[in-house]
This record gives sequence, structure tokens and C-alpha cells, in this order.
Amino acid sequence: MAAINSELGQMTKEPSLLRRLMRSRSGLLGLVIVVTYVTVAILGAVGITPYSPTEQHPPDRLQGPSAQYRLGTDLFGRDMLSRLIKGATNSLYVALVAVAISSTAGTLIGTVSAYIGGRFDEIMMRVMDIFFAFPAILLALLVVTILGRGLNKTIIAIAVVYTPIFARVARGPVLSVKQMEFVTAARSIGMKHDRIVLRHVLPNTLAPLIVQVSLALSWALLTEAGLSFLGLGTQPPEPSWGVMLSDSQGISEIAPWLMIYPGLAIMLGVLGFNLLGDGLRDTLDPRLKRLR
Repeated sequence: MAAINSELGQMTKEPSLLRRLMRSRSGLLGLVIVVTYVTVAILGAVGITPYSPTEQHPPDRLQGPSAQYRLGTDLFGRDMLSRLIKGATNSLYVALVAVAISSTAGTLIGTVSAYIGGRFDEIMMRVMDIFFAFPAILLALLVVTILGRGLNKTIIAIAVVYTPIFARVARGPVLSVKQMEFVTAARSIGMKHDRIVLRHVLPNTLAPLIVQVSLALSWALLTEAGLSFLGLGTQPPEPSWGVMLSDSQGISEIAPWLMIYPGLAIMLGVLGFNLLGDGLRDTLDPRLKRLR
């Protein structure tokens, strides 16, 4: 009884996920960057910007940072700070929707494939391998070329690219969990397969999927910026960090802020989600927790 009480006491003292994450320097830094990024994106979504992101002020074009334009203006006299804020909204929207689609589809494919096993699993994984044979950016370019340009087409392209990754990440833990005793016991009492998957298999495979979501968000941000830079993603005059980088070509020597600010924004966004993913991995991995 004393041993049981001691174990229960340790369980009640187990710190929350947020507390454990904040103990990780990389995780804490990533969380701060991501929260700041999301806050800026929300400001852009509700229209809290110094100027309209698409409003042109021709007499003020290519002005450097000043009291009137905190981060300067672009070739058409549009306020860079306003466009950066709205660009964060568009980038986050694309990343969130694309990762939501790819994580849902990939997890479903990987889980069902691993749970059923046999020839079905082999066929599904070979199909995923076909997608893996293409470099991510080239596959995204192919999808956008087929579907056409635009924000929604970019979302579909990114979702197609990252669905196989989530399928692979989900498949591995499911192959292990479905052999465990509690799953065998659930089958022996006649529990339906869909209920077994939802109640017993998926909850025990969420940790790597959560980490993968954070990492996929960083990749989605970078892919969206790359496609927009090439003119295949967000279309002007709608602001996007990739579009802003593209617009700075040829005039970066006389207006370096046009390249510096969107480049820093992309770098910080990708860095934040990557650091958050590393922190979540360290927090959720039971082997690392035991080492600590």
C-alpha cells in the first residue's frame, strides 16, 4: 500500500506538459517566437495595421524606415510593416490549413495501413514511396503547375507533399502498439476495430505526431514562401513574405529593407516552429525523460 501511495504521489507531482516544455531552452525560445508570430498574424487577420497592406502612396515609394513608416515603403509606396503583418496572416493560414489536411489524411492512411497490415499495408507504403521519390519543392511545383496559381492551390500542394510524411510517422508506432496486450484483450472481447483504433491505438501514438505537426508547420511556411517567391503561391497585390522577397529583386542595393525584413520574418517563423518541435520531442519522449 505504501508503495502504491508513493507511486500515486509521484504521478500527482508530475509537472504539466507546458511546465516541462518551459524547462527546455530551445522549446521555450521556440514557444515565445511562435506565440509572437501567431499574435502578429491575428492582428493582420482583424485588420490592425498602420496602413492598408495594399494601399499605395506613390510619392512615398522606396522610403527608408522613418517615424511615418516604421519599416519603410516598397516600390509602390506601400507600408512594409503593414504588409509584413498581413503576410504573417496569409503564411500562417496556408501552413495551418495545409498541415491540418496532411496530418489528418496521413495519420488516417498510416494508422489504417499499419493496423490492417499484410498486402494492403505493403501497397499503401509503396504508394507513399512514390511521393517520397520526388523532392518536396519539386512535387509542390508539379501540383501547383497542374492545379494553377493561388492561395488555395498552394494549400493543396503543401498538403500533398506532407501527407506521406505523416503516414510514415503514424505507421511506425501503430505497428508496435497493435501488438500490445491491451489491444489483444480488446480484440478478444469482441470490440470493433474502429473503436480499438480510436480508443486504444491512436492515443498511444500521439506524441510523435504532435512533434511532427510542429516541424511540418515550419516546412509549410518555407514552402509557401518559396512558391510565392516563384509567383505560384499568393498572388499580388495580396502580401506574402515570399512575394515581398520577389519584389525586392533588382532594387535590394538601393532599398535593402525590402529584402531584409521579409527574409528575417521567414527565418524566425521557421526557426520558432523547429525549436518548438525539438522542445516537444524532448518533453514527450519517455526515454529522454528517464535520462533527466
